[in-house]
Amino acid sequence: MSEPGADEGVRLQKVLASAGVASRRKAEELIRDGRVKVDGIVVREMGTRIDPDKAVVHVDGTRITTRADLVYLALNKERGVLSTMSDDQGRPHVGQMLEDRSERLFHVGRLDMESEGLLLLTNDGDLAHRLTHPSYGVAKTYVAEVPGPIPKDLGRRLRAGVELEDGPAKVDSFDVMDLHANRAVVEVVIHEGRKHIVRRLLEAVDRPVSRLVRTQIGPIQLGHQRPGTLRKLNPVEVGQLYKAVGL
Repeated sequence: MSEPGADEGVRLQKVLASAGVASRRKAEELIRDGRVKVDGIVVREMGTRIDPDKAVVHVDGTRITTRADLVYLALNKERGVLSTMSDDQGRPHVGQMLEDRSERLFHVGRLDMESEGLLLLTNDGDLAHRLTHPSYGVAKTYVAEVPGPIPKDLGRRLRAGVELEDGPAKVDSFDVMDLHANRAVVEVVIHEGRKHIVRRLLEAVDRPVSRLVRTQIGPIQLGHQRPGTLRKLNPVEVGQLYKAVGL
């Protein structure tokens, strides 16, 4: 962080405006009101300049993205598409949707070929690592179609833990969303990341999955995003992801 009048860096209010946090005038109000921190220090001086590539900036306690080269995308993956950037067998894969982008993007949380829903894509390696590492406990929400009816104690059993071939696993929550005689739609929230964990858990309690859609990763929701489309996360969503992993 530079003193007012220094030649290096970019004015803080311009950085805030470029990050999509607020207009230049509103950004000046945020600074004046003491709502902006740079590298942990409250900044109130209008002339303050920072290096956007190195400074860590928080507004109202939420970190914002100041680097112009960082990309944060949400993809609604379709069934039959691999969660990979290439495939030597010529099968459809996520990388085909990114061919016109120059950045090297990581996918956050794979989905198997037959599963659908939310994938996050970013070149922010630190964030991607934290979102996928089990120690940060980022929850993921899935909607699954399974055979009905649903036993009354099924949620309790899944929350208590089920023994799988690679050790016990449990869900954070389990809810029945829709129920017919021979079909049920259930919502599963889990922070584990083992391969096929939701499918294996439900199969272990005699409810094999016929369709699986991931609807949420941490604070980011799939919402009404159309299958097979990409969208940029907005600054608020990126800040929520930072907060979820303690950045």
